Amino acid sequence: MDSSPSLITLGRDWLSRRALFFKVLGLAFLGLLLLIPLAMVDATRSERFGRYQEAVAEITRTWGGAQRVVGPVLVVPFVQRTEVEEWTVNGGERLRQVKVLERSGEAWFLPERLEVSGEVAPLELRRGIYRTTVHTSTLRLAGRFARPEFAALGLPDLVPQWERARLGLALSDLRGVQGEVELDWGGQGLVFESGSRLAGLGTGLHRALDLRDAPETLAFSVNVAVNGSDGLTFVPVGRQTEVALRSPWPSPGFIGGFLPVERTVETDGFSARWRVSHHARSFPQQAAGWEGASPFELEALGSSAFGVRLLDTVTAYRAVERAIKHGVLFITVVFASFFLLEALGGRRLQALHYLLVGAALCLFYLALLALSEFVTFGWAYGGAALASTVLISSYARSVLGGLKPAVVIGAMLGTVYGYLFMVVRLEDFALLAGTAGLFVLLAAVMAATRRLATPPAEAAA
Repeated sequence: MDSSPSLITLGRDWLSRRALFFKVLGLAFLGLLLLIPLAMVDATRSERFGRYQEAVAEITRTWGGAQRVVGPVLVVPFVQRTEVEEWTVNGGERLRQVKVLERSGEAWFLPERLEVSGEVAPLELRRGIYRTTVHTSTLRLAGRFARPEFAALGLPDLVPQWERARLGLALSDLRGVQGEVELDWGGQGLVFESGSRLAGLGTGLHRALDLRDAPETLAFSVNVAVNGSDGLTFVPVGRQTEVALRSPWPSPGFIGGFLPVERTVETDGFSARWRVSHHARSFPQQAAGWEGASPFELEALGSSAFGVRLLDTVTAYRAVERAIKHGVLFITVVFASFFLLEALGGRRLQALHYLLVGAALCLFYLALLALSEFVTFGWAYGGAALASTVLISSYARSVLGGLKPAVVIGAMLGTVYGYLFMVVRLEDFALLAGTAGLFVLLAAVMAATRRLATPPAEAAA
């Protein structure tokens, strides 16, 4: 009778010696399978973020969008007269005629000095369950012009039309202007009219002026209250431009071509001051254009703008997106913890157990997304993390048999959720913190699994 082991017995022994490998392989497959619900949660986040952007766009359409202030700019129309000779032949006799051609244009003159001071008051508006931050800015623009000199333009035979001069102020979204905008022009109180009448600069305000008897220095001041959202920026049109802003908003974002030379950012608000010389920008102090064309390069004006944004640097939807990107890490950590407790405690878990735990982890992200639309992100994260920790810890107590494994799982989840919250809220150091966390996690797993190695005698068998 043949006493050699059967193929079935050999196969069973082979599988038994490699059970750990196939266990890990199966858990890896389950982890990859859970990427499907994570992708579905991320798709839901994208769809909700689209609705949020629609709500914000609707709010800004009625309140006022991003505001860019250009000006004031002093505009003086002119006419250039050029004599042209024409020769005609009449009855064999050549006749000389002189015609005068007229070409109209406008000369733009920028202030010698421009000082802007303002208070930016943030306000939260809602559209349904969605909310966004807008602002009302109370601005004072003051400074002085030098009497326009056409000789510096380098165009001969210009005839300035001083009586048709005007002062223009461009604002990106005129719907946000509150009340009358008054102009103090050399001590004379005037009121602006709609339309910037500055070619290429869009909407704004203007005021007709008569400069026939203008002095050498033309002082002005403008007080304007304007609603806006997202950003408030200024173009440094002065030979020397100085802007000072204050606001109770605690987290400003300074944007544009120039940063503040002085800034103070605290929990109760910020203050900032900019100083920009005409040497630092790429457009001249005065220029002339023909027949309604802008004398300045509009791209140069836009690239020199600077200011501040009041929107959150990390919105709730952006933070949820960052959290979802760490979903694989979460699944790996929790699966590894259950696997180690299973191996060390002598309990045998089935694939269904791991699958249900993975589903609970995916449900955390959906709960985080749903709660963040009603409360602040911190409270939403805390609520979702607490619910997930309690659910998984309670399940661990049942399947692993005891309070100790549940406490270990709960402590592990609390630590990982807390660490993830820190990484999600970081901006500049998120990558560094995430990499350090992975090293610590790998070291912990290696320390916990060092006793699972197969003895030499068993490996040889």
